[in-house]
Amino acid sequence: MKKQKFYVVWKGRRTGIFTTWEQAFAQVNGFAGAQYKSFDTRAEAERAWERGHVARESRIECGAKPVERWKQLRLLGVEPPQLPSYCADAACGGNPGVLEYRCVETETGKEIFARGPFPQGTNNIGEFLGIVETLMLLRGRNEASPVYSDSRNAIVWVAAKQCKTQLTRNRRNAKLFQRIADAEEWLRENKYPNKILKWRTEEWGENPADYGRK
Repeated sequence: MKKQKFYVVWKGRRTGIFTTWEQAFAQVNGFAGAQYKSFDTRAEAERAWERGHVARESRIECGAKPVERWKQLRLLGVEPPQLPSYCADAACGGNPGVLEYRCVETETGKEIFARGPFPQGTNNIGEFLGIVETLMLLRGRNEASPVYSDSRNAIVWVAAKQCKTQLTRNRRNAKLFQRIADAEEWLRENKYPNKILKWRTEEWGENPADYGRK
């Protein structure tokens, strides 16, 4: 018999403790900034509800592990992310500002590479470079796994083989623009079998490569 779980929703359409994933999912699916977590016992859930949501718990998806949650979503008719796959994401403190970007394994969250910090960058540039450098890595490994990004702009730019940023090049961001030029050249000269897919945040939770700085 499947073990009973209890689900605390601190922020959602309705809040409180729920005894089934279906009930909890109805409160958080598509709700911006939803805060929730599963617990093995009612006592743990009640203590967590009384304490209130804490920052660390906002990164933990209902069901403890994202893969478990995705399996539950499949039972509800929601297609989960393709596995194995990789996720790219970026974080930028300002616009422009200090930029970082990275790639992780979707299933485990294991960091594959991290780049930065780069001064005077933008989030869209980081999203673009994150995808392209992931493709470059996978091409070297002869691996055809898909790559996920939550940036529509970056996905379009990669398809166009051009980083269409409006950012002005200057002395501080010259190294970043050199990475852009290298990425564009690689896209023009190489083919790759990997699909570039949009990460469905509302259904799957945050991109596993997210920096958690929102």
